[in-house]
Amino acid sequence: MFHSLLVDQPDPIIVTMQKYHADSRPHKLDLGVGVYKDASGHTPIMKVIKSAEKALWEQETTKSYTSLVGDSAFNTAIQKLVLGDLASFDGRLASAATAGGTGAVRAAFELVHLASPDATIWVSNPSWSNHASMLDYLNIPNQHYRFFDPSTGTVDMDGMMADLRYAKAGDVVLLHGCCHNPTGLSLSPKQWDDIIELMKTQNLVPMVDIAYQGFGDGLDEDAYGVRRIASSLPEVLIASSCSKNFGIYRERTGCVIVVSPDQKQTNLVQSKLSLVNRVNYSFPPDHGARLVTMVLNDPELKVQWQNELGEIRQGIQSLRRMLSDELQRQTNSDRFKFIAEHRGMFSMLGLSQEQVSRLSDEFAIYAVSDSRINMAGLNEASVPLLANAVAKII
Repeated sequence: MFHSLLVDQPDPIIVTMQKYHADSRPHKLDLGVGVYKDASGHTPIMKVIKSAEKALWEQETTKSYTSLVGDSAFNTAIQKLVLGDLASFDGRLASAATAGGTGAVRAAFELVHLASPDATIWVSNPSWSNHASMLDYLNIPNQHYRFFDPSTGTVDMDGMMADLRYAKAGDVVLLHGCCHNPTGLSLSPKQWDDIIELMKTQNLVPMVDIAYQGFGDGLDEDAYGVRRIASSLPEVLIASSCSKNFGIYRERTGCVIVVSPDQKQTNLVQSKLSLVNRVNYSFPPDHGARLVTMVLNDPELKVQWQNELGEIRQGIQSLRRMLSDELQRQTNSDRFKFIAEHRGMFSMLGLSQEQVSRLSDEFAIYAVSDSRINMAGLNEASVPLLANAVAKII
């Protein structure tokens, strides 16, 4: 039977990782994989997470299952983190712990397909590659809308709005809550308002993937868009990830949140989220979720976490400024000024696939084929090396 299987198109991020690991040059630089790294190139465990793990080791008395949607304290804590005061919505929130932010996105996609099989999900161009991969795998209709203007390094609002006017009532618009992957863009309050008005007019349903809350301008600042949408529209799907802002990538900790118009629909959605988890993996992982719950519900640990997260955010923004300045110096142009203005871990350099290949072949610098780089893969020593390589290939 297996002879009939078709070869899949390789994920460009995985391909980049494989090429990097196969490269024996000692000065090689990995800017492809999307994980936070410190100045030494190591992905550290947050001190606050280590503290919580020690406390959990002392307190935990069982490894039995929690529930199909995970521990209720975790779901409540993430609702408050993402939605702030809106987490007190009376009977309008359903949620479920998931296997990472990817699991939250997958659960939201499956819920859409259960509720409305003919609905199209509109995805930004570009977007995280796994968005389209999951939609195609699930046979969910999907279309792209313009988002990034590479000539200016800004949001192509005119193109975005024009494309979304073709969406039909009941379609879903997938938005990045902040620190767009792969461009590093975050929508302005005015842009969020314009999108909300369009969705109201056309009766569209928003889905917000917020994977980098706290990596842009701050926890509350980064949640502006998702909170604005949740307070303005009757139905919202939200996929939240704890991988980045808590540094617990391998613990696979995420949460899907759904805003419904009333208690009756909320109860129905909650039952369907239980079903989705049940048929996918029964019970979601709990270790990371329990650590997150401990941190968010303990005032002292929460302050420590916010401070550590703030240091990470400031460090990435400092690297952005350094790279932008160095590229402007070495290219004698302001072409890359936008890098300092964007937020989060990623930026697209606007290079062709051929130029990206030259970066790896000639300089042992690995980026994703669309020229996305992970800013956290840089440090003070490697910024000039990247700028020099880019200046030479352009």
